[in-house]
Amino acid sequence: MSVIAFSVRARVDLGGANELVPVIDGRELTDMIHAFERDNRMEERPVSYGGLIPSFFKFGSLDRHFLGLWEFAEPRRKVPLLGCNCGEWGCWPLMARITVRDESVVWNEFEQPYRKERDYSGFGPFTFDVAQYQKALAAVRDLG
Repeated sequence: MSVIAFSVRARVDLGGANELVPVIDGRELTDMIHAFERDNRMEERPVSYGGLIPSFFKFGSLDRHFLGLWEFAEPRRKVPLLGCNCGEWGCWPLMARITVRDESVVWNEFEQPYRKERDYSGFGPFTFDVAQYQKALAAVRDLG
């Protein structure tokens, strides 16, 4: 299983707003998706994704969001894991399905909704131990 953590940093270019970036097995998800898109000739820009900025968009409780219980999506629909590097998640989101099981949490079915032709089937899935996942979420639950 993979290990999840969340990096929180102030974005000076966005007035010091906190940016939240998932970290999987020690690698930021932004770096992982950039490498995947570059290696698969989907993207040439050096940077496109950024973390989520909870104070810019009220995601609600981040632990609920990252358990797939995003209040703006129907149950079992995809949720944004990353947003655009400009700070607006809806500008350029990386979406995924989050499935919570008894012993694990799975991220899969990644997509960039503005580029439906892109094939992300080779990215992920990522499976996390549910207890470790919930502990990581507890550290950022009230960020925003």
